[in-house]
Amino acid sequence: MSRVVVTGIGSVSPCGNSLYESWNSARSGLSGITTIKRFDSSHLKWQMGGELKGFEAGKYLSQKEIIRLDPFVHYAVAAAIMAMEDAGLIRYSSVIGHQSMVKKNSVNLSTYECQLQTADYLTSGGVIIGSSRGGISTIEKELQKLYLARLTHHASRLSAYLMPSTTISMASSYVAQKLGIKGYCLGISNACASGSNAIGEGYRLIKSGFRFPVLCGGSEAPLCMVCLEGYGVAGALSKVKDSSASRPFDRKRDGFILSEGACIFVLEEYKLAVNRGARIYGEIIGYGNTTDSFHQTIPSSEGEARAIKNALDEAGLEPGDIDFINAHGTSTPLGDKTETEAIKLCLGKQAYNIPISSVKSITGHMLAASGALEAAFTFLSMNEGYIIPTINLKERDPECDLDYVTEIRKADTEFAISNSFGFGGLNAVLVLKRLIV
Repeated sequence: MSRVVVTGIGSVSPCGNSLYESWNSARSGLSGITTIKRFDSSHLKWQMGGELKGFEAGKYLSQKEIIRLDPFVHYAVAAAIMAMEDAGLIRYSSVIGHQSMVKKNSVNLSTYECQLQTADYLTSGGVIIGSSRGGISTIEKELQKLYLARLTHHASRLSAYLMPSTTISMASSYVAQKLGIKGYCLGISNACASGSNAIGEGYRLIKSGFRFPVLCGGSEAPLCMVCLEGYGVAGALSKVKDSSASRPFDRKRDGFILSEGACIFVLEEYKLAVNRGARIYGEIIGYGNTTDSFHQTIPSSEGEARAIKNALDEAGLEPGDIDFINAHGTSTPLGDKTETEAIKLCLGKQAYNIPISSVKSITGHMLAASGALEAAFTFLSMNEGYIIPTINLKERDPECDLDYVTEIRKADTEFAISNSFGFGGLNAVLVLKRLIV
């Protein structure tokens, strides 16, 4: 079986429009959560969100592409290009000023200054991107336009790009189109576990013998009225109206904060990455994918524990080997309690000795993008020797009684777990390893 390593990461998040901008904010405990400005939510009970700030889609896409594609595709393309550049597989020049890109309105690998020896390597590569809600903000916008026109007896029709631009698979297929990738391509929708599932499936693909790079991760643009109100009436969102609203494992937590963004990895086979002199963030050594078969929205600690155990078994590790757990930690009353139970159920007494942190306290819940960004932060934690804090955890819930890190902490982490759980009892767990040379 092939070893699978991460050679590039790109992201856009509420904390920054690049991986390290987001990481530096998270390491400092600076929240990306603000009052929603994209639309008027003042009449709703839920008014906080994790919006991107200053993101410029025009750096990566032409104006026609921006109009024709949903923002979740914009974010995926941006993160994918940054990941490929980070991996040293392309040298990217902004779309702005690149007239050939603007005129053609489509781009392939030859548009980029690509290292000659890697051109065929990339063309044969793969793309696997997950999204929970896909192009829902575009769907809402088009339906609002149509409803208003009919209400006022004006002629109107839906955009001809509505259907193709909003499908879950468009993030994967458009990234492939932009980069000229003609190998494996898959769009995944597994609720909030989608991004971690995409990384796990990319890992399995390379582990089974696929010899080319795989771009994988999650992208999400759910900040629209239908999502905010939909998650709100389901009882999933916090009603707190300040940046402390996302408070995983706190006794007063009352729901998650809806956020947007994308995070994309470049996965490669270890020997091929080493041979081309790639910088390596770390290794993926285990992946657990289970379903609870229990309830549409209520999570099961037993199902989550099985996903953790399956990932550990594949990695060949015991509970005592784990140095850190990146929690799903959404800040919902039931979700955090259930995850705590699952960790204890799987790891036994050792669970009390492992530091745990929730990135969502800082970013909010980016749905599919969260699992990928949290895995990225876990690799950075390993390499820099720090665990980022779970902010806003002021009053610990007695039922959440593990070692939740609330201040930045030095740590020597070799093996870590990253958890992602979604509606429908969909569980994805990654086991990550620091590469020790």
